[in-house]
Amino acid sequence: MSDHTSNILLESGTNELEIIMFSIAGGLFGINVLKVREIINPLPMTETPNSHPHIEGVIRLRQEVIPVINLAQVLNLPPSSNPQQDKLIIAEFNRLKVAFHVHEVSRIHRISWEQIEKPSQLFHSGHAHTIGIVKLESQMALLLDFEKIVVDINPEAGLSIEKVRALGVRERSEKKIYIAEDSAVLRNLLKDTLNEAGYVNLHFFENGKGAWEALHTLVEQHGQAATNFVDLLISDIEMPQMDGHHLTKRVKTDSVLSNLPVVIFSSLITEDLYHKGERVGADAQIGKPEIVQLVEMLDSLLQKG
Repeated sequence: MSDHTSNILLESGTNELEIIMFSIAGGLFGINVLKVREIINPLPMTETPNSHPHIEGVIRLRQEVIPVINLAQVLNLPPSSNPQQDKLIIAEFNRLKVAFHVHEVSRIHRISWEQIEKPSQLFHSGHAHTIGIVKLESQMALLLDFEKIVVDINPEAGLSIEKVRALGVRERSEKKIYIAEDSAVLRNLLKDTLNEAGYVNLHFFENGKGAWEALHTLVEQHGQAATNFVDLLISDIEMPQMDGHHLTKRVKTDSVLSNLPVVIFSSLITEDLYHKGERVGADAQIGKPEIVQLVEMLDSLLQKG
């Protein structure tokens, strides 16, 4: 796979994505192409003493030292039965580069986010690392929460409430903020950190579709006055049912909601995706986990004194 993926998904806000399918112990999983830098055969690995049990060690790739995460261990699945087929998926998000050790890589599928269902609570209890079930013609695959996997291993990769506290005493704001974020872990972290920053009127949605339906209901109920009931929207990009770019495009092309400020807060703010966010009309785009930048942007857009 090439190191550059800007040729895919040239349209902005189409609610589509491309996923690379891979297998672990016979199970089928997926990762968004936009997270993937390249796929390589395993390289010589250096073990790291006292590291997290899910870290196999580190590899050296073109002068970079990259940690290797054993996904079979993360998912409590058996090791590879055919190690010569194993691959390393070199991924980059949250400003980190990591290698995911998988057992086999198959192909790329282009799908709609509508084909990805949120796991039920019953399913979720045993699959805490799954954010979506991908429905293909003849099979299903699990879309993993790679951010959660990394934050579980390295909590410093997540949002830091201490960084917000360093901003000093914050004035309380009753501005109503809608937040579309599919990761339960990040919803809780956002709640805690934004509360610490003084933003207490938060309304969370598990995906873009839920946020859009709530916004559309406001328009149906209140017409042109709908924006009196919501002051700003924060959205992730990757979400089942409706992604953040499509959500932003809908808001910005709506005659009533078009002036609602939209901030994209995502682990995927590459140059190409930044341009996509601009094209759909996002007012600001901030890469996770830069929570202080997010708070300062909220202060600016909401004119919080």
